Amino acid sequence: MTARPTITAPRPGRAVPAPPYAHLVRLTDDTGMFEHARNAIVRREHGYCTDDVARGLVVTSRETDPSAEVHRLAECYLAFLTHAQDADGAFRNRLGFNRTWIDQPGLGDWWGRALWGLGTAAARSPVPWIRQDALVAFTRGASCRAPAPRTMAFAALGAAELLRSDPGNEPAAALLSDAVLVIGRPDSDPRWPWPHDRLTYANAALAEAVIAAGHLLDRPPVLAAGLRMLTWLLDIQIGDGHLSVLPSAGWQRGGPRLRHDQQPIEVAALADACATAATITGDQVWADGVRRCIAWFLGDNDVDQVMWDPATGGAYDGLTLHGPNLNQGAESTLALISTLQHGRGRTSAH
Repeated sequence: MTARPTITAPRPGRAVPAPPYAHLVRLTDDTGMFEHARNAIVRREHGYCTDDVARGLVVTSRETDPSAEVHRLAECYLAFLTHAQDADGAFRNRLGFNRTWIDQPGLGDWWGRALWGLGTAAARSPVPWIRQDALVAFTRGASCRAPAPRTMAFAALGAAELLRSDPGNEPAAALLSDAVLVIGRPDSDPRWPWPHDRLTYANAALAEAVIAAGHLLDRPPVLAAGLRMLTWLLDIQIGDGHLSVLPSAGWQRGGPRLRHDQQPIEVAALADACATAATITGDQVWADGVRRCIAWFLGDNDVDQVMWDPATGGAYDGLTLHGPNLNQGAESTLALISTLQHGRGRTSAH
């Protein structure tokens, strides 16, 4: 049996805000989503990237009753991804403001996230033509394989979305199965039950991919391994009764753990993984984990600072020892929206 996290339940509190789309609209033009912002002002000189556009397609596709504005965003993001994809299923990642690609098609993290977005759109979009076009692009991309565990984990999340809606989808099942092999098995050491010697970014996505594979492919040992990974990951990121996620520098096994420069992407990945575990197991500890992730954005963190601006709808790019980095880029804003999507009908821990 998988050990449960040793954390206590979060305190009940104020209502969870609705996912805000105002800043995402500000960051998006008729081509795609700009990557960076100075405070809330778009920095066009940095252009667009497939990574963020794919995450945009994930969150817009999760909306069951999207507004016309959110629907427009989803259309824009799908068009960007299909333009970024080559005939073999790989994707370009960076497009300049002059609409010229500045890299070649590849199978980096952006390929994995593109499949995550496409799989989510194909499974969840309320618009039939978006589902159809996303499925075509997903199937083309799912013929590829990447060597990096995180890249495969992101792709696996898209495959899992498709399998939930279409259990007979063979390309999705094969991709999800192969992702488990690339991610690897948890270590037997209870002090570090992780497949790798370093934790870097979006760590919970790996655990979520393994959990989803174990459940959807009916492999109980794989499900248990994923829950063991997530149990430890959640446990080590709770300090003084609140969430304290690993910083952008990561954490090397046997090395010191830093706490400054925490990134919203870590919180969003953890919220997604806990929500998946909660759905599969029904265990309250995972629902509590989701609430802690929401509460992190609302100020229940290491420096008691709110991590988004309700006036703009943007999330701050990082949490330093002295407070938030006030820039409101795409990645952080998407992390806020993604996390708050899990909070409908719930209250935060703050």
